[in-house]
Amino acid sequence: MKTYFRILEFVKPYWRHLTASILCTILYALLNGASIYLTIPLLDTLFQESDKKTEVTADTSDVQTEVVPGFISETLEGMVSTFRDWIFEGSITDILLKICTLILFAFLGKNLFGYLQAYFLAFVEQGVIQDVRNAAYRHLHKLPMSYFKSEKTGNLISRITNDVNVVQASVSAVFLNLIREPLTIVVFLGIAISISWRLTIFSVIILPFSLFFIAWIGLKLRKQSTRLQEKMADITTVLHETISGVKIVKAFGTEEYENSKFARETKKFFKLTLKMVRIRNSSGPVTEFLSVLVGAIIIYYGGQLVLVEKSIRASEFLGFLFAIFQLMPPIKELSSVNNRIQESSAAADRIFEILDTEPNIKNVANPKKIDGFNNEIVFENVSFHYEDSDELVLRNINLSAKRGQIIALVGSSGAGKTTLVDLIPRFFDPTSGRILVDGIDIKEVAIENLRKLMGIVTQETVLFNETARDNIAYGLNDYPQEKVIEAAKAANAHRFIIELPKSYDTITGERGTKLSGGQRQRISIARALLKNPPIMIFDEATSALDNESEVLVQEAIERLMHDRTTFVIAHRLSTIRNADRILVLDKGTIVQDGKHDELLEDQKGIYRKLYELQFRES
Repeated sequence: MKTYFRILEFVKPYWRHLTASILCTILYALLNGASIYLTIPLLDTLFQESDKKTEVTADTSDVQTEVVPGFISETLEGMVSTFRDWIFEGSITDILLKICTLILFAFLGKNLFGYLQAYFLAFVEQGVIQDVRNAAYRHLHKLPMSYFKSEKTGNLISRITNDVNVVQASVSAVFLNLIREPLTIVVFLGIAISISWRLTIFSVIILPFSLFFIAWIGLKLRKQSTRLQEKMADITTVLHETISGVKIVKAFGTEEYENSKFARETKKFFKLTLKMVRIRNSSGPVTEFLSVLVGAIIIYYGGQLVLVEKSIRASEFLGFLFAIFQLMPPIKELSSVNNRIQESSAAADRIFEILDTEPNIKNVANPKKIDGFNNEIVFENVSFHYEDSDELVLRNINLSAKRGQIIALVGSSGAGKTTLVDLIPRFFDPTSGRILVDGIDIKEVAIENLRKLMGIVTQETVLFNETARDNIAYGLNDYPQEKVIEAAKAANAHRFIIELPKSYDTITGERGTKLSGGQRQRISIARALLKNPPIMIFDEATSALDNESEVLVQEAIERLMHDRTTFVIAHRLSTIRNADRILVLDKGTIVQDGKHDELLEDQKGIYRKLYELQFRES
């Protein structure tokens, strides 16, 4: 229940609608009870042969009035007596007209307030689900890169879509049932007590047995629901991986392998679903059978009171039966509420697991704000290892990058180049040592403020399923078209963009799939140019391009580097000949530092070997 109470905390902003729903629920329950209670005077009226007052007196002369202990008896008997006096005043026709009119208004009001109640609750439910989903999505953006390295993409998508849907399916029913059904039970229980308190007590004896069974079912359901959501996350993961890697799947002809893998996961989901359905559906029938069993015993016992003891009239007993049997649907609905709470709690646990994950990279209490970059970036004895490993990826890195300098990073795969540049925008924090920007430790600078100083272009270009214009002006609202075009021209992207079907309004496709690799890269460079950051990071931005695209992209990069402090991770050494400093990394350590010509002079150096490997043919 603790988890579900956390869901209910999201209700607070919607308290007005919830209050309106509760008021409508109270009126609905009262009118629902009234519509049933009116059957007693209706039956009394229909089965009298002469004047109602005379007949009632004659019929009830030997009926003993059942006594309810305390002032409840006086209150209920007073209300019933006043009501009967008013109803049975006048001729049979007048009485019948009063009763029919009251029944009509009772059902009209009941349905009207039932509709309003459902609407207000739907507003609350949808608002809560919207806020839960938005909160989870917002929190994802606060989590560090390390979190996404350890979590499957499909699993995260499943939590924010499928798991929230499970909560959505139950929240409405739970709110509705926990408010309306208890009130309905109170109303009909009050009617039943007003007729016969002995019959009422006798009728509810079975409830403890039902509640025990309901609680057991709920615990089973929660366990199964958790496993079901985890399995759906596995299915989503397989689906995401297959769609993302569809080219590889087709190239290797592994369609049947992927089909079999997907089928295994769906079969497990199928079995878990059936098991959960069996458990969930067993609750209703058993509860209903227990209710009918009680009903049969009540009819036998009540018949004794009418025919033998004559403590209540036949019309009252029929009214009592109507009231008691009206208790069964809400009791049955309440039996499913616990099941739904358990199901939604299991799904909510997975959502709150995201919300409860504390980002290890966050702002300090009073972060500093820097307006720009003026002097240098300094690494002081920086070492780093990932959370899931104790092996150092970087070891005692010391370097200084002055404003306007181009710093190139080279080395074999796994040397630590990408990790080093990822520390600058605080995608990760150093395990030891510190990084300074203009003499300020970047841990003391507001993260959003720090990252505004930087533009990043990576080998794997990320474009969104939006227009070319929106991708270039990403995150900028109502940005002037001429500025977008200017950035596109500088990035050598304008020419191919205007040849697209809708020019700058052409949708680039998911991850830019409608464009070539070089076109995607040039749009990402245009995006960085428009941002106009003082610090640029290029992570092997040309390694996956053909020669023609590389030339165009390299020209755009050189324009972007102008008058900016730039870190370049270079796969092709020809692209960094003019770098101010070239740092050669090996096993997380800077082993060489110098200009292109200086490093080539070292016959035994790693840079010379890498250079010869790339250009030995020429």
